[in-house]
Amino acid sequence: MKVNWKRLFGSLAAAAGLVLLIGGPTFILFLFGSLGAFPLYVTRVIPVVGIAGLLAALLAVCARLSRRGKRYLKYGFLCVCLASAAYAGWGFYHDSIPTVDDRSLLLWDYVPFEEENKLVSLEQEASLQFDSPYAVTLDGATALYPIYAAFAQAVYPQAWPDSGIEIDYSPYNSTVACSGTIEAYERLIRGEVDLIFAAGPSQAQLDAAYKAGMEFHMTPIGREAFVFFVNSKNPVTGLTVEQIQGIYTGSITNWSQVGGKNQKIRPFQRAENSGSQTSLQRLMAGLPLIEPEEEDRIAGMGGIIREVASYRNYKNAIGFSFRYYSTEMVQNGDIRLLALNGVEPNGETIRDGSYPIASEFYAVTCAPIGSPAPEETDPDVASLLEWVLSGEGQAILEQTGYVGVDS
Repeated sequence: MKVNWKRLFGSLAAAAGLVLLIGGPTFILFLFGSLGAFPLYVTRVIPVVGIAGLLAALLAVCARLSRRGKRYLKYGFLCVCLASAAYAGWGFYHDSIPTVDDRSLLLWDYVPFEEENKLVSLEQEASLQFDSPYAVTLDGATALYPIYAAFAQAVYPQAWPDSGIEIDYSPYNSTVACSGTIEAYERLIRGEVDLIFAAGPSQAQLDAAYKAGMEFHMTPIGREAFVFFVNSKNPVTGLTVEQIQGIYTGSITNWSQVGGKNQKIRPFQRAENSGSQTSLQRLMAGLPLIEPEEEDRIAGMGGIIREVASYRNYKNAIGFSFRYYSTEMVQNGDIRLLALNGVEPNGETIRDGSYPIASEFYAVTCAPIGSPAPEETDPDVASLLEWVLSGEGQAILEQTGYVGVDS
C-alpha cells in the first residue's frame, strides 16, 4: 500500500494538537486536584479524560489511513465511556464512606485564645500563671489536644508582656503543638519539647529512647476507655474481649460467628506506634496480629503524601480508638461504640472499673538514663504537673470529657 506521507503527517499533527488540547488541561486539573483543590471524585475522572483524549488522537490517525478507523473510533470511545463511568462510580461510592483518621479531629477548633474555640475554661483565673509561652513546651496525641490546649489557655500568656502582641499557639510549629503520638514521642526523645500528653509508649518507643540514652518519666493525669466501633447499620452491639482477640488474630473472620450477618469482617488497624495501636497490642497480650489494611492518603500543605493506617467505615468493618475521640465522631451517627463483656464505655464504667479496657494516660517527660526527671529539676515543669493534678487541672480534664485520675 502506498503511503500518502503528506496526509500521514497532517494526521499526526492533528493528533498531537488533540493530545495537547485535552492532555494539557487534564494534567493541570489532576495536579491541582491532587493538592486538594478539587474534590477527590473529580480527580478520579480526570485521568480517564486524558486517556480518552489520547485514544481519540490515535484513532484520528487511523481514521485518516483506513476506513475501519471510524468504526474503531466509535467502539473505542464507547469502551472508554463505560470504563470512565465504572471507575467514577466506584470512586463516588468509595469516597462517600466515612473515614476514621487520627488527624481528622478539627484541631483549629481547639487553638488556645482563639475566638469561639471549643476549649473548656475555668470560671476564675488559674492559680498558676506563666509569663512566657516557652516556660514548658508541649506536644501530644491528637485526641488529648483539647485537654492540654485548655491547660495552656488557662496558665500561658495570651500576649507578649512587653509589646502586647498576641502569641501564636497554632497546633503546628508553636510551643503548644499537636504532632500526634508518634511524632510527639520522637520530639520528646530529641529534646525538642519539654512535655507531651499521650498514652503510654510502645515497646518500640521505649527502645528508641534507650538507644538515644534517654528514659521516659510518666505522670498519670487521667483515665480513658479504649473502645471498638462498627458501622451503625451493623446489628452487633457488643463483643467479649476474647472475641476481639479472635477477630484480630484472624480466628474469627465472619460476623455470623459473633451474632451478626454473614459478612466477612474487615478488622482495620492504626499506624504502628500510635497510641491506639499500642493499646491494641497490649490487649492482644502477645497474640499475633493479622496484617492491617493500609491506605495512602494525601494530607497537609503542598500535597505531601503521608502514609497512614486509616480505615473506612464499611458496613462489615470494625475499628478502634479512644472513647472521647470516637464519641466526637459518633455524633454523625455513622459509627456505634461496642459494649465489651456486656459493659458500655462511659464515664461511670471507667470510674468504677467495670469497663474492661480502661487505662491511664500520661504527662510524659524525658531525661538521660539515670538522671533526675525534669519535674525534679525544672521548677516550671514541676509547677505545671502539680497544677494539672490539682482541682483546677482535673476540672478542665473532666469537663472536656475525660475521667480524672482520682475520680
